[in-house]
Amino acid sequence: MPRSAVAIALPPAEYAAVSSQIIEAGYEPIEVRTADELEKLLNLRRDIGVAILDGENDFDRTLEMYSLLHDQGRNIPALMVVAARALDRMGLAGKARVNDEYFTRPYSAESLRWRVEAMLIRAEIPIGDSSSSGIIQSGPSEPAEDIYAPAAEGPRGQIVIVFNPKGGVGKTTIAVNVAAMLQVRKGQRVLLVDCDTVTGHVASSLGMENTRTVADAWTEDLNTGMAESFAEIAAMHQNGVSVLVMAESPLHTEILEPKRVAEAITTACRVYDWVIVDMHPDYGPLNQVIFERADKIIVPVTPDVPAIRAAVQFREVAVELEIRERLAMVVNRANSGVSVADMERTVGMPALAEVRSAGMLFVRAANEGRSAVERFPKEKVIEDIETLCDRLMATRESGAAKSGQGFMGIFSGGRNTNPSMRAS
Repeated sequence: MPRSAVAIALPPAEYAAVSSQIIEAGYEPIEVRTADELEKLLNLRRDIGVAILDGENDFDRTLEMYSLLHDQGRNIPALMVVAARALDRMGLAGKARVNDEYFTRPYSAESLRWRVEAMLIRAEIPIGDSSSSGIIQSGPSEPAEDIYAPAAEGPRGQIVIVFNPKGGVGKTTIAVNVAAMLQVRKGQRVLLVDCDTVTGHVASSLGMENTRTVADAWTEDLNTGMAESFAEIAAMHQNGVSVLVMAESPLHTEILEPKRVAEAITTACRVYDWVIVDMHPDYGPLNQVIFERADKIIVPVTPDVPAIRAAVQFREVAVELEIRERLAMVVNRANSGVSVADMERTVGMPALAEVRSAGMLFVRAANEGRSAVERFPKEKVIEDIETLCDRLMATRESGAAKSGQGFMGIFSGGRNTNPSMRAS
C-alpha cells in the first residue's frame, strides 16, 4: 500500500532539500508552484496528507492554496513555513484550522521532515489502491484530526510529572525534550505545562515570550464568563508541542485554585496523548493535588549528594501520599563518575533511563528557542531521551502504570539501563 504524498510549495532551493528528506522518510513529495497546480493535484489524488506552504513570500497565493485544502469536503493539514518575526501575526486572515502548524525559518530540512511525519501520523490518511499512473481512484480524504477535539474512543492521555524537591537537576531540560521527542518523532499530541510559578522557564527555553498564561485567561474569564480549556489557552511551539504557562509572576497566582488546575489538567487528557508537567520543587497544595492525578512521576537525579538526598526525601513523602508506585528515577548527567547501580540502591528507585551529560547542547538549543531534540537530532544524548520516551510509551501500552504491579514494578528486577554509560 502506498504511503501519503506531500504537496510542497516552497522556493526551489528549499524544495530540493525538503523533498530529499521526504523521500528518505518514505513519502512522495510533489512540487506545486501555483494554486492552479495544487487544485489539479487535489482533484486527481486523495493521498495528499500534508501541504507545506510558504507563509512568508506571496501570501495572497498562499491563502488561495490554503483555501483549496479545505474545499469540496477536504481537510488537509497545512504546515506553514514563516519567518520567526511573523509567527505571532500568523492567523491566515482568520481562516486557520487547529490541525495546521507553523515552522519558522531558518530551519533544517531534517527537522521539518520530523514535523511532517508527525502530522501525517496524526492525520492517518487512508490510501486506496492506485493505478499505474499513481492516481488514486476514490473520493476525498477523511477529515484530519482536530487537536482540540476530545478523543471519541480509546484510552485517555497520560499525565507525566517531572519533579525533584531540589532545583538544578535538569527538570525543565528533561520535560522540554521529552515533550519534543513524543511530539516530533513519536507522532503524539503533547501538552507541556509549566507549573513552576516561581522560577519556571519552559516558555523562555523554547523562545516563546509574552505567552498568555492560565492566570491571564482565568482573570479574563471573570469578566467574560467564557471558560477556556487548557488546550485553548496553550500556545503552540514551532515543533508542534502545545505549551501552557500557569503564571508569569509568583505574585499573581491567587486565581490558580489547586483543585481547578488539577481538574483542567485531567480534562486535557481527553485532547492530548501526553500532558507533561514541569513542577516547582516544593510540596505545596498545588503540587500535592497534581501528584494525586499523575500517572507517572519522573524524578531526575544527578550524581551528587544533595540531589540524591532530595530524591530519598521525596520517596519517603511519596509513601505518605500513597503515590510511591508511580515514581521512577531518571539519572541525569549519568556519565559523571557515580555508579547508577549505587544510585538505585541509595535512592530506592529503579532507573527508568539514563541521560548523559550534554549541558552545552541544551544551552545552545535553548538560546535558539528550540529543544535539543530538534536542534541536535543525531547526538547521543538525544538517543537517551528517545529511550526514556520509548519506555514511557511502553508503560502506557502495557497498562502497568494502573495495575497492581505499578509503574516502578516494570523496571525492578532488571534496571533497563544503558551498559555503555555505566561508571564503576
